[in-house]
Amino acid sequence: MAGEITETGELYSPYVGLVYMFNLIVGTGALTMPKAFATAGWLVSLVLLVFLGFMSFVTTTFVMEAMAAANAQLRWKRMENHQEEEDDDSSTASDSDVLVQDSYERAEKRPILSVQRRGPSNLFEITDRVEMGQMASMFFNKVGVNLFYFCIIIYLYGDLAIYAAAVPFSLMQVTCSAAGNDSCGVEADTRYNDTDLCWGPLRRVDAYRIYLAVFTLLLGPFTFFDVQKTKYLQILTSLMRWIAFAIMIVLALVRIGYGHAEGHPPLADFSGVRNLFGVCVYSFMCQHSLPSLITPISSKRHLTRLVFLDYVLILAFYGLLSFTAIFCFRGDSLMDMYTLNFARCDVVGLATVRFFLGLFPVFTISTNFPIIAVTLRNNWKTLFHREGGMYPWVVDRVVFPTITLVPPVLVAFCTHDLESLVGITGAYAGTGIQYIIPAFLVYLCRKDTQLAFGYGTVNKHRSPFRHAFWVGFVLLWAFSCFFFVTANIVLSETKV
Repeated sequence: MAGEITETGELYSPYVGLVYMFNLIVGTGALTMPKAFATAGWLVSLVLLVFLGFMSFVTTTFVMEAMAAANAQLRWKRMENHQEEEDDDSSTASDSDVLVQDSYERAEKRPILSVQRRGPSNLFEITDRVEMGQMASMFFNKVGVNLFYFCIIIYLYGDLAIYAAAVPFSLMQVTCSAAGNDSCGVEADTRYNDTDLCWGPLRRVDAYRIYLAVFTLLLGPFTFFDVQKTKYLQILTSLMRWIAFAIMIVLALVRIGYGHAEGHPPLADFSGVRNLFGVCVYSFMCQHSLPSLITPISSKRHLTRLVFLDYVLILAFYGLLSFTAIFCFRGDSLMDMYTLNFARCDVVGLATVRFFLGLFPVFTISTNFPIIAVTLRNNWKTLFHREGGMYPWVVDRVVFPTITLVPPVLVAFCTHDLESLVGITGAYAGTGIQYIIPAFLVYLCRKDTQLAFGYGTVNKHRSPFRHAFWVGFVLLWAFSCFFFVTANIVLSETKV
């Protein structure tokens, strides 16, 4: 759940943490990036990808600084409570004891000017896993906390809608092709409409909705129970993901090397920037999971450098995947889900590889859907929870799971335009989670740290972007993007 202080978990080395973070960021968004690149033009895409990667790195350092500040406050509170217990257990209460107790009672009302002398040197060490919801509760007011949960909930709804559409869409593409609509003799740029026949009298859209119904019936019930992601399931899905990415990159490079490249992407096409922006924001999303990733790292001495290296590697990977795609395939033949470009006989001759890549999103996304759904359900519970209150059984076990499951399934029923779903989710909820929330968190945690510990206290994990200018710049960029994307959508709909 997003709002709790949870167990740190088993510690791991900084380089294992680097791999985990890489694995978290590179997910479904990467599969929609090649089409977004082809639509916006390679130069515009490259510039925007690098800039958005940099902005995501800035806000990641903001969240790490807020995590350290939250740990410091929790650690200082425990020190105070421990001192109070020692004073209470003392058998004699002298005048000096009373003065000491009074000084601790006043500590919450005035700055702690000499905390370095009274407390440990590692006051800002990140040892407690303080989730973003708990940090919001510590640094935001009630309205801010509610807005935080609202933003998280909208983002998770978008996630579920993308997952609910991606699995049936992949199944429709692969099975309708296998049924005879596609063969090794069909050209790579052949396009199908939803109204084209799939099996007998069934149209492709009918097949899609049948798969969506089966997907909902099989995975939907997990929303009504508690699901935890096992270590072995994570290893299996990660292994499948990297095998699939490696195969796609190698196959694209081989086709280009043999002179079969068909792509001639434009330099710039600003009509595609809206979706590209949302896809890139979505593809760099990790801020909401940083407490789970950062806290168990055993040595945090060079944490910022480690995260920077991760972002450089991710940028290189995204660039390699997208550039090989847009030069290998024609822009109008690139699918919303890039794996489907390889599920064709004229691209991949080996049937095993063809079906593995075509069905790859089905396996990986299906394992994530129940976990995201349970996370969303728990955030709904936290948003409406009142201190000391308990939900009736019907509300807890029926209402919350139902409002979690139904909206994304309805969205997936109405559309399977994955590029737009990813773009809108990233451009709106993604902007809030990746830019606005970290900026306000670091601004308010800095104020609280100065009030609580004094102006001379230094947070050992403070962001390299410590000047107030960067907070203002991130917020200005976030709101500018919000208005740009909204205006672009309105103008596009007006033209239609």
